[in-house]
Amino acid sequence: MAWMAWTWPTAIFFMVIAGLLITFTILAIKFPETPRTGILRIETTRGDRLFITLLGSAFINLAWLGLIGPETQPWALAVCLVYAAAVFRWV
Repeated sequence: MAWMAWTWPTAIFFMVIAGLLITFTILAIKFPETPRTGILRIETTRGDRLFITLLGSAFINLAWLGLIGPETQPWALAVCLVYAAAVFRWV
């Protein structure tokens, strides 16, 4: 797998995604939920909100890289965390 250029940040990224999927699977089994309707007026579950959060965070990071640059990329993480909290609260 040398062609993939695995680095520690890449490995950590995929481990975090795998951890989130495992955690949300366990939560769904232990604490089943009914879908709820938020500000988007669509029914969402925890998994749906996780997907919306991951997708939005990817776009936030890409926009940050394109508009501001990689020097201050850790601040994009802060924006993503605020975005994630908002999605899980209101969507």
